Amino acid sequence: MWTQLVPAFIVIQTFFFSASALPRQPVETLPTTRRLAQDVETSRHRVEGTAPEPTIVSPIRGVAASELRDTFNEMHNGHRHEAIDISESEGTPVRAVVNGTIQKLFFSKAGGKTIYEFDYGSIYCYYYAHLERYSNGLHDGMSVSQGEVIGYVGSTGNASPTAPHLHFAIYLLGPQKSWWKGNPIDPYPILERALSSKRGNRNQSIQE
Repeated sequence: MWTQLVPAFIVIQTFFFSASALPRQPVETLPTTRRLAQDVETSRHRVEGTAPEPTIVSPIRGVAASELRDTFNEMHNGHRHEAIDISESEGTPVRAVVNGTIQKLFFSKAGGKTIYEFDYGSIYCYYYAHLERYSNGLHDGMSVSQGEVIGYVGSTGNASPTAPHLHFAIYLLGPQKSWWKGNPIDPYPILERALSSKRGNRNQSIQE
């Protein structure tokens, strides 16, 4: 019996050591900067092929495209900003960027007084943060019109008291349609196009 087992043991042992001696294929990993760049491209173009690009107006009346700065990919407090900050004096009216529904009024340590607005198709969520206060009578479930005043610029949450601004973000909603969860979309190019289009229409009207 032992004479039969010994050859088998030798074969198994030889296979085990020869297999462990084989060079392992290196696992390809993307450098952090390259992975971040891919995430950026995904977030910038996530709208394409999944949902129509949102048609919005500026949340702050009178702001020019040249005054905007794309801070979507900047690191703020250890994470990507995923929004745009529009600096305005405290108390400046903030307007609904689309016709929609006030899905949630919420106070958070970071965002302070915030508003989550859904468009009527529940495709996108529009997030307004650091508000000084809400407009009178604003409440969850309320329908609002594009351009309607819904709040006022402030510095609540973790915003600097000396630098009041509107933190504005856009999220592509998932199947659950949860106000607290969505895929961030860079609002800068969308808002810039909206302002540029408005300026172009105004110049055309003047020429006519």
